[in-house]
Amino acid sequence: MIGQLNGTLIHKTSTEIIIDCGGVGYSAFVSVNTSESLPEVGINVKVVTILIPKEDSLNLYAFADESERETFKMLISISGIGPKIALGILSSVTVDDLQSIIISGNLHSLQKLPGIGKKTAERLLLELRDKITKIVPAGVSDVQVKYSLIVQEALSALVTLGYSRLIADKAIKSALNELSTDKLTAEQLIKSALKHAMS
Repeated sequence: MIGQLNGTLIHKTSTEIIIDCGGVGYSAFVSVNTSESLPEVGINVKVVTILIPKEDSLNLYAFADESERETFKMLISISGIGPKIALGILSSVTVDDLQSIIISGNLHSLQKLPGIGKKTAERLLLELRDKITKIVPAGVSDVQVKYSLIVQEALSALVTLGYSRLIADKAIKSALNELSTDKLTAEQLIKSALKHAMS
């Protein structure tokens, strides 16, 4: 099994990368979040991977860190979620936000994720809630979960409006630096982030 790649990034799109390791180019599928976290082509990178065999091929999936890989493995363990849908989910939300959504039992937010219907969302909550609760650091409060969901809602809104995830992330971070987190609402965050995104 190929568990890690360490080499020169020679190709990158939002969904796929190629890393040259000792003269061999390894192609791997990635989430948008992982792709955006990687440097420009020509720079040395290290990613963790998982190899998934199919009937007619071997598909390699790469992740920015161990947390994303473990979340991917948990997702594909759910009936109805294959690697493609799992990567789509990890492209739409961060690992932390997905954990918050599942821990809080937010069925509505899960159903907004690509490829996730009501039944699959219910299975996600049923099968992953206890597992994720065990791996999330102790002390994560309901307030922190709510805060994370507000940030995710704002991020989704900006992406829906046509902004790239990178720009949306930066705009939200800038907005959070200006706003009081006490009684923060998604609407307030979206309005403030939009101003930064347009500037």
